[in-house]
Amino acid sequence: MAAGLVVSIAVTPKLRPFSLITNQNQSSAQKGGNIDPRGNYADCASLIQGLSRKKLPVAAERIVLEMKSEGFVPDSSTLSALMLCYASNGLFCKALTAWDEIMNSSFLPDVHVIAELIDIYSCKGYLDVAVRILHQIQLKDFNLLRDVYAQAISRFGKKGQLELMEVMLKEMVSMGFPVDSTTGNAYVIYYSNFGTLSEMEVAYGRLKKSRILIEEEAIRSISLAYIKKEKFYSLGQFVRYVGLCRRNVGNLLWNLLLLSYAANFKMKSLQREFVRMVESGFFPDLNTFNIRALAFSKMSLFWDLHVTLEHMKHEKVVPDLVTYGSVVDAYLDRGLGRNLDFALRKLNINDCVTVATEPLVFEAIGKGDFHLSSEERLEFSKKKNWTYAELITTYLKKYFRRNQIFWNY
Repeated sequence: MAAGLVVSIAVTPKLRPFSLITNQNQSSAQKGGNIDPRGNYADCASLIQGLSRKKLPVAAERIVLEMKSEGFVPDSSTLSALMLCYASNGLFCKALTAWDEIMNSSFLPDVHVIAELIDIYSCKGYLDVAVRILHQIQLKDFNLLRDVYAQAISRFGKKGQLELMEVMLKEMVSMGFPVDSTTGNAYVIYYSNFGTLSEMEVAYGRLKKSRILIEEEAIRSISLAYIKKEKFYSLGQFVRYVGLCRRNVGNLLWNLLLLSYAANFKMKSLQREFVRMVESGFFPDLNTFNIRALAFSKMSLFWDLHVTLEHMKHEKVVPDLVTYGSVVDAYLDRGLGRNLDFALRKLNINDCVTVATEPLVFEAIGKGDFHLSSEERLEFSKKKNWTYAELITTYLKKYFRRNQIFWNY
């Protein structure tokens, strides 16, 4: 289980003896282990962490041994740093020795340190050691155990190590700790990010059975997973199952339902659900209008597009680049560029450009040509405050010249 590590002594930093510390600082160092708060030997833990990043565990060990030989007692942060230094560099037996030293002392280990140690051992295949560490924590301080489990689950989940996350979750439940809302929602998010759709649906089913309310971040994460796989019907079923009448997430659920129809260009269903949304007491926002505008634009439904713009104006919803792009692309795709001025009268083209539409909309429907061209220009241009009029003028010049051939003689 232990792994050896050869370290060149030539690159080991030369250390000054701790006996050079004044007697005034020595008493405080013996009590707490922080050597010279003014900075000469301050924060040995940081020094050890630096040596760990440089793959120099022997040098880190030498620092602690010299501290002890000079009569100084390393504090919890120093021992923790040394322990993680050992573990990160493959010296697992020494890491466990340092861990046992901490557990046998009066120090209380830090939750993040414990979670990182469990992370290292579990990723290397030493799950039995990780479980042993958890049981030792149970004996040392039972109240700390729940936070350790939560941290471990979070660490494994963020790295996509779903099997290890499951092990920690089962251990947590077996110890009698209930799954709270934060852990439950994070559990669903990790499966939606790294698991299959089936695994994600099972995870959400477990959350639902636990009577834990799914939160906004988890809703977005599951929706994104469905959108990436183009499972728009499943997306619609999911938001209905969550409950369209929920008020604490704003228009998110209704907008996702409209998006599921718009992405499949089911225009009658889109219109019907929009009416239901308004009748249910929800007020359309920018995302609601842009989902409809993009769908109408791609289907060349000019009348519906104009009604949408009128409705936005009535609700005092300020359009963004996506709204303008829907109008420009709809007219140019049908060869109606000459009528564009008439279409844009309902919009204030002298406003500065903004993009405030939900990214999930782009994942499902995509971005129009005008939007993509404008984003590229905004990113690489030195000019900062572009107006819609300037972007449209520039884009039209480029658009009408696209088929021209220039001969160089």
